[in-house]
This record gives sequence, structure tokens and C-alpha cells, in this order.
Amino acid sequence: MEEERPGCGKLVLRMETSPPPLLRLAHITRSFPGVIANDQVSVDFHAGEVHALLGENGAGKTTLMNILYGLYAPDSGEILFEGRPVRVGSPAQALKLGIALVPQHPLLVDRHTVAENLALGLRGGFLLTRRRLLATLRERLAGQPLQVDLEARVENLSAGEKQRLEILRALLQGARVLILDEPTSVLTPQEVEPLFQQLARLKAQGMAILFISHKLDEVLAHADRITVLRAGKKVGELPAREATQEQLVKLMLGRDAVPRPRLAPPQSGVRLEVKDLEVRSDRGLPAVRKVRFTVAPGEILGIAGVAGSGQRELVEALTGLRPFHGQVLLEGQPLEDHSPARLFARGVAHVPEERPAGTVPTMSVAENLALRTFRTELRRGPWLDRERLEQKATELIRTYQIATPSPDTPLRLLSGGNIQRAVLARELAGSPRLLIAAHPTYGVDVGATEQVHRLLIQRAQEGMSVLLVTEDLEELFALSHRVAALYQGELRGPWPASEVGLERLGRMMTQAAEGAA
Repeated sequence: MEEERPGCGKLVLRMETSPPPLLRLAHITRSFPGVIANDQVSVDFHAGEVHALLGENGAGKTTLMNILYGLYAPDSGEILFEGRPVRVGSPAQALKLGIALVPQHPLLVDRHTVAENLALGLRGGFLLTRRRLLATLRERLAGQPLQVDLEARVENLSAGEKQRLEILRALLQGARVLILDEPTSVLTPQEVEPLFQQLARLKAQGMAILFISHKLDEVLAHADRITVLRAGKKVGELPAREATQEQLVKLMLGRDAVPRPRLAPPQSGVRLEVKDLEVRSDRGLPAVRKVRFTVAPGEILGIAGVAGSGQRELVEALTGLRPFHGQVLLEGQPLEDHSPARLFARGVAHVPEERPAGTVPTMSVAENLALRTFRTELRRGPWLDRERLEQKATELIRTYQIATPSPDTPLRLLSGGNIQRAVLARELAGSPRLLIAAHPTYGVDVGATEQVHRLLIQRAQEGMSVLLVTEDLEELFALSHRVAALYQGELRGPWPASEVGLERLGRMMTQAAEGAA
């Protein structure tokens, strides 16, 4: 069967004979003020299959997932489980049916052990003695493809181990449908392949796996079927073995991808110099140890590190959010009284790791875009110039392609990618000399990632310096002139990106120090 999609040409769908689906979403529609998040979406999920769900931020993936997990109710349509209509009114009801969600950020109690966290998946688990709990868990988990140390504290686990723990907790709750939301976004390259090997074993045991991701190479390598959403509508479904990356991008965006501009060589001189920087964590422990590096005008310096290696403390120290010892020089001048507002006035912009830290979700898009400049550019005497505020916001919304019903829309109603566009628009509007960007494309779609990368490279070509901190090593190498790795607060590098391979940098993020060559 051939189906014509606007802007995408013909998408060939081959109807294959298969057993009835374990789970079916039929004609699901859900709207919010000013937007239809899901518009007559129908998707089948089969036992023993990995089904990938793709789409830009705002395409409707998260809404569909939340409906499936009982967090939202559809306006119309129905959910069928084993052919029977069911009502999923809460996560508890979803779990009772056998539908479990492994969130992007694990929801675990860090100071408890693995066994104590798994007890949350056992009926009456906290009523058991420690010895009986361990014995029960070993019995219940015998033969499972995922292995963890039951007596380890969660705070000492790697990101991959925490993710395995979340999956094990879902299995203990009797999951038959497993929803994975961006499962590799916080993993090192060494942890990604073992995860997919474990998922393959779960698939072989008959589990239906819903895999939501923006990483097309992983989707093509590990999914059986792919469904693509755009603007709330289902625009394609096809076997993964018949799909190409270019085809999927075109389905998601409704157009071909725009090539990333080439990096230009950095300019001479030093814009940012960091000497013997020491920073402590919230618990008062050393988090950054004697770190030294420089960033030149027009240079993008990429720093990689797994969660907990000190990258958050490093960024917060350089952006006025955390005290430090050592020296930080901006064009030779020390940053002494370095509050975030004073730093911005000196030409230092900041894209924070967590979007809520850089926004006020209950305020409008226009008000969020003006958070940096309303005191200096948008005042009329003692009052805020609302007309100028609206005009400025409209310009930024158009320039940065922020999808919003209006400038007055509360920011919290925008998708993650559009919130990230808004943060970048606000920070770059003042033409900063230095941008400190932490995970700038974390959890955003292909289109938003394409735009962020293009903006960073273009601004670097114009002379802006960029300190890029990310766990996405492919992004790091695509954008950076030099790269470095943080390991337990110590910086390894920087080295020219061409001299350090992806696998080697991944090892430097997680293992004892080695040479760069």
C-alpha cells in the first residue's frame, strides 16, 4: 500500500501478517488550550517487539505516552489491551494491566540500597526483614537478563545501573509493556550497547517495548517498527529494516535536514582562562579539583563527563551560582563579584542544564524572553513597556522559530524543544562574548538540535566563545575544536578533537587516567 504524505513524497507501507497486538491505541485525540496534542492517533504494540516512537518536540509523543500510562485521559478514542477496551485512569491502573514506564531520569531513593528501592515493586516489600527481602528478590529475579548488586547504595551506581534498576522494578511489578523514554540520553557509549542487549533478551521473552528517542541511529539499529508523529498526527509507520535516516528526518520535519555549517578555526588570544579551580558539592565534598583550561575567541571547547563527575558544579561556579577557589579571568580581568546578572552584563550567557532553572514556567513566553533585559531595555520610566516587550518577543519568536500560540502563552505549555529555543533566544539576543552551555540539546528533537548546532557554530564563526558541557559525545565531537573529560572532578585534556576518538574519550569519562594519544 502507498500513502502520500504532505511534503514527504510517498511512504510505502507493507502490510504484513502478524498476531493481534498486545496493546492498541485507537483514534486517540487529546487537546490542550490552543493546541491539539494528539489528533486521531492509532498505534499497535505487539508482544516480542521493539516499537520506536519518533517526532519533534511538540509532535505529541509525550502526551501519547502519558495517556498510555494513565497520567492524561484522552478526549476521544480508546485503549485496548489484549483486544479488550480498558480505562487507564492512573499509573496504578496502568501497572495493574502490566504497563510500566522507565522515565528519562530515574526516580530512585539515592540513599537507600538497590534492594530497598526494589521493595517498592513488591507487595508488602517493606514489611520483610532485610534477609527475607534479599532472598525474595534473588528468587524473583532469577533468570532475568539484568543484573545489579542488591546491597549497593543507589547513590554509588552509574547511570546505566540506575536504569537497569528501574527496569527491574518494572519487571517485579509484572510489566508486559515497557515504555522507555529517551533511555540512552544519560548513558556513556560503554553503557549503551549492554542496554540494548538486555532489551533484546526481554523482547525474546515476549515483552512489548515502546522506545521513545531522538537518536535515529539507535532507532534504526534496534527497533522492529517505527511510528512517526508530526504536529499531533501520525504521518508514518514502517518496518525499521526498510527505513533510512533521511526518510525519518523528512517525515518528522516535513522537509529535508539542513546541513550543519563547518567549524571555522578559532581566533588568536584567550577569552576565558580558568586556573586551579576548586569547587565543592552541595554536601561540602570536593567536586572540582585544580581544573585549568582556556577558551579562545571563536572557539568551542567541549567538556564531557557522566553525571556526578563535577560538570554541574563547574558550570555553576563559572556562571555565578556557586562559590569557588582559584582564578577565573574573562579577557584577562578576574571575575570577583560574579553574580549571574553582573556576568551577563560583562558578556557571559548561560544555557543551564535543567530548563526550569533558566525559566519561570508560569510566566508568558514574552516575559521569559525578557528576563535578562527588562530592566535595561524594556522600561518606560518606572513601568515595564508592554508594547516594546511584545514587539521584542515577536522578533525573537520569529528568528528562533519558537512554536507558540502567542507571545502571551505561559511557557510551561510549550514543548521541551521550544522552551530550549526560548532560552537560547534570550541568552544570545545580547550578542554575548562567552556562552556557557550545559546539555543544550538534551531531550530535544532533530529539528531543534539542528537549529541549536547551527546557532552555536555561526556564533563561534562571529567570534563568540563557547564552553560546551554535554554527555552526548557525538554532539561534542561534531561541535568542538578541542575536547576534555571530567572524571571525579579532575579534568583530562583539553586536546584537539581530531586527536581523541569517541571511544577513548568515553573511557576517560569513566576510568582511571590514560594518555590522550
